[in-house]
Amino acid sequence: MPLDSAFDLPEDTRALQEVAQDFARDVLAPRALEWDATRHFPVEEMRQAAALGMAALYVREESGGAGLTRLDAAVVFEALATGCPTTSAFLSIHNMVAWMIDRWGTEAQRAEQLPSLVTMERLASYCLTEPGSGSDAAALRTKALRDNQGYVLNGSKQFISGAGVSHLYLTMARTGGEGPDGISALLVPKDTPGLSFGANEKKMGWNAQPTRTMEFQDARLPAEALLGEEGQGFRMAMAGLDGGRLNIAACSLGGAQRALDIALDYTRERRAFGKAVADFQATQFRLADMATELEAARSLLWRACAKLDSKAPDAGPFCAMAKRFASDTGHRVADEALQLLGGYGYLHDYGVEKLVRDLRVHRILEGTNEIMRVIIARHLLGKR
Repeated sequence: MPLDSAFDLPEDTRALQEVAQDFARDVLAPRALEWDATRHFPVEEMRQAAALGMAALYVREESGGAGLTRLDAAVVFEALATGCPTTSAFLSIHNMVAWMIDRWGTEAQRAEQLPSLVTMERLASYCLTEPGSGSDAAALRTKALRDNQGYVLNGSKQFISGAGVSHLYLTMARTGGEGPDGISALLVPKDTPGLSFGANEKKMGWNAQPTRTMEFQDARLPAEALLGEEGQGFRMAMAGLDGGRLNIAACSLGGAQRALDIALDYTRERRAFGKAVADFQATQFRLADMATELEAARSLLWRACAKLDSKAPDAGPFCAMAKRFASDTGHRVADEALQLLGGYGYLHDYGVEKLVRDLRVHRILEGTNEIMRVIIARHLLGKR
């Protein structure tokens, strides 16, 4: 477990943490390696998490959600990631979509969409990235042309988690001119005519959730599919990503904490030259550094959560700092844990190599860590 922090979590948050830790230990961890090996998407297990309120953590209570803070959510996602970072990360994506509908949806949209999202009877995916626009999201080319019947959607999306399985796709598309002000958000059901999916991508990690391209060919949507107002989509996307970055940072810490715990157990039991590997000072120093770096990242994450919860004007840069630092630190700590296990760390059955693979993508998604540096530097230099 993490070292005690000078920042004491509220009692209710600690209770949430314990529930999530128990769920991760009892439900996710026992089958995480199997899901990775078979590329199984654990939908039923996620619905069990939803029954505990984990599919709509910061959706308002009046909309059927848990009404919790971003700090509460980060603590939950970190705990879940100790069982399976891939599953915790998809729950984060689903939570983000549910929150965006709650935040910007009409009363009719909330009534139609949220009840089944809260229970995860229906799964939701977030669709921003395209084959030609990743970090430069404002350059997206998918178009939604308005006519007297609604919208006609044409284009493609890339690297969409849950694609082909999720029931609802919050999709960013161009309804106006070039640049961010021409982008709008649309709610696209899976059964929309003209929507198709590519093959499940073969990936380095995150094998327990499907990743596919999406193709829109004259996909017709009613006018009621628009979330918020036309031209508001990019700002909505960036607001969603602030929270998503905190969640991915939390997933990085949870996976890395699990890797450290495995390394601690292994080095206590493994003997070399007549004594436990943990008794060598070189091992102790490495373990101490790993724990210290995780605790530093955790403290930064919690501070960023407090910034976002209080709507501080510098919340965005702090979310970027937390995501950059926690995802880099989490992957490095998991890799160090693998090294401490030696050849056993390279074997699938010990679980550490899966964590290294899963956490590697956290440095890329929700905005690459290079883009996080751009956001931070612009804030420091007073640029927007």
